[in-house]
Amino acid sequence: MRYGLSEMTDSTTSRGGKRERLVASAGELLHRQGVGATSLADIAHAADVPVGNVYYYFKTKDELVQAVIVAQVRQVEAMLTTLDALPRPAERLKALVQRWEEMSDIVARYGCPFGTLASELDRRDDGLDIEAAEPIRRILEWTEEQIRRLRRRGARELATILFAGVQGGALLANALRDPKVMSGQVRHLELWIDSLASKP
Repeated sequence: MRYGLSEMTDSTTSRGGKRERLVASAGELLHRQGVGATSLADIAHAADVPVGNVYYYFKTKDELVQAVIVAQVRQVEAMLTTLDALPRPAERLKALVQRWEEMSDIVARYGCPFGTLASELDRRDDGLDIEAAEPIRRILEWTEEQIRRLRRRGARELATILFAGVQGGALLANALRDPKVMSGQVRHLELWIDSLASKP
């Protein structure tokens, strides 16, 4: 099973119990509309759950946002586990950046699901701002490890450059509403990864 970014934001992948449907629908709506513009009633409607039942699972919208972040972390871990099955670090890194190309249309319309949520919550100081960065932190740590396996010095800095390239591509694609910007950036990053792998 592949875990692309589309699976991370598609509410149809978690149509199980009410709690799971609420978290999946919240993840999609928060990505498309933002935290401030999304109400618990919106989420309940999208999840096909009576509004009154939401409070059985989540006392506040913040609790539901936190559950979305936890779900994102789990989805990232599942994706990275899938990528670990590839034989070489450079292949794994290229497969990682290709996840954003697979979702270039959605990224061009709504931005990266991780970056947009982290950016929106960044102005808060209640802990959700730190938690929202966890999916990105996990990806960075994994990327650093892959670059280290390429025997490259400065693996942390190179991992940051790679993921900054992904996020920059997502930001520009979103600002310009042009999925080709994301695709072009992925091609550039793939060449850059090849250059890392080929240098002695």
